[in-house]
Amino acid sequence: MSTYYQIFGGKINVVTSDPSDPIEGQVWYNTTSEVLKYRAATAAGAWAAGGNLGTARFRAAGAGTQTAGLVFGNYPSDTTATEEYDGTSWTSGGSLGTGRSYLAGCGTQTSALGFGGYFSPNTRTTATEEYDGTSWTSGGSLGTGRSALAGAGTQTSALGFGGAPPTTGATEEYDGTSWTSGGSLATARAYLAGCGTQTSALAFGGGAAPRNYTEEYDGTSWTSGGNLNTGRENVAGAGTQTLALAFGGGYPTGLTATEAYNGTSWTNDTSMTTGRYGLAGANAGPSSLTAAFGGFTTANSTATEEFTGAGDPVTRTVTGS
Repeated sequence: MSTYYQIFGGKINVVTSDPSDPIEGQVWYNTTSEVLKYRAATAAGAWAAGGNLGTARFRAAGAGTQTAGLVFGNYPSDTTATEEYDGTSWTSGGSLGTGRSYLAGCGTQTSALGFGGYFSPNTRTTATEEYDGTSWTSGGSLGTGRSALAGAGTQTSALGFGGAPPTTGATEEYDGTSWTSGGSLATARAYLAGCGTQTSALAFGGGAAPRNYTEEYDGTSWTSGGNLNTGRENVAGAGTQTLALAFGGGYPTGLTATEAYNGTSWTNDTSMTTGRYGLAGANAGPSSLTAAFGGFTTANSTATEEFTGAGDPVTRTVTGS
């Protein structure tokens, strides 16, 4: 029988971790996970099951990417627990200093930001914490304590906007040390989603009717963008101002609806497998390679789903006997 080398004229690389930027057609054996993997192109956008969270979570915050994700917080337990995702499974990370839910997050797995949120009894916090891949440390406090807000940007150039109570459109900008006021949302709301950067952000959905509003931020002010096709609150999102993804959300029934934004309008994309609301997302990477985790179905969920955009490459595992 012919070998792979004889057929393709090359040997399979043996590595301890997956390549950070593999090319289409590349094949390798991962000795850590003991699986053979390859890089392939997808014909259409699709959601696929990923590794389950160790702790079922609702109203948590997310950061990072599909292969280096981060989740922290939980309702109603106000947990400090943090988990890290490697594209296959979740493992425990460093604990938050302030256990809470309804908070916002942004940044990467090794340079994340968590801010705002709620903890019992009935407290909306200004607390900001910074994660270095191992532990959380205190950062500068928000000017306005609030929960159910959204975030965008990086640990040293972040944006926080919306939230409650009372429902607000207030926007704040973080420089890695302190928060300062930015331009307010045109429509004050909570339970919304955000993505992008501090100077090119997107805000969409939320609890203020109608729930399909989208706004774009240029570093100074918010302006109206194209409306979501399915208005919703408790939604998650990822990507950039001109290439974004909105997924999940709704209340009291979780939605599977996924929509893609091109900087002008939203179009319907492939639906999630499990409808849920109050979920978190990996929001530091491109919208075409994000992940959704946690949320509420009939109870707090451990489910993780990974999205691959149409035509974008994806790493797959060789299966079979």
